[in-house]
Amino acid sequence: MSYQEKKTIVSLITGVLILVAYCIYAFGKAGMEQLDNLQFWAKTILAFIGIGIVALIIIMIVFHILLAVSKAVQQKLSDETIDDKEIEKSIEREMVEDEMDKLIELKASRIGYSAIGVGFIAGLIAVAFGASAVALLNILFLSGSVGSIVEGFVQIGYYRRGVR
Repeated sequence: MSYQEKKTIVSLITGVLILVAYCIYAFGKAGMEQLDNLQFWAKTILAFIGIGIVALIIIMIVFHILLAVSKAVQQKLSDETIDDKEIEKSIEREMVEDEMDKLIELKASRIGYSAIGVGFIAGLIAVAFGASAVALLNILFLSGSVGSIVEGFVQIGYYRRGVR
C-alpha cells in the first residue's frame, strides 16, 4: 500500500470517528433537549469543526512519525550497514506527491464537493418545506462530513483502479 493510500485511510478513519462522535452527541440526550436552541447548535458544530481540525493535525503528525520510524526499522533490519542519510532519502522519496496523486486528489475533491452541494440543496429544500434552522445547520454539517468521507473513499478507489 502506498504512502498516499495510508494517509487517506488515516484521514478517513479520523473523519468517520468525528462524525460518529458528533452524531452520538447531537442525536443523544444533549441534542434532543436543545432542539430549538440555535445558539447551542452553532456552538456545538463549531466545537466539532475545531475538534476535527485539531484531531486531524495531531493524528497526521503521529502517523508521519510512526511511518518514518517503521520505514527506518524495516530498512535497518534488511541492511544493517545502511546509514541514516540513506534511510532519510528513502522516506522522503516515498512521501513525494506526483502528478497522478494531484489528479486523483482533484477528481476526488470534485466528487466530495458535489456531495456537499447536494447536502446544501437538501438543506434549503428542507427549510422551504418548513424545517427549522437547526435542521439546516445539521444537514450542512452532516453533508460536509459525508462529502469528506466520500472524497476519501473515492481517492482510495482511484489509487486501486487507476485514473483515466
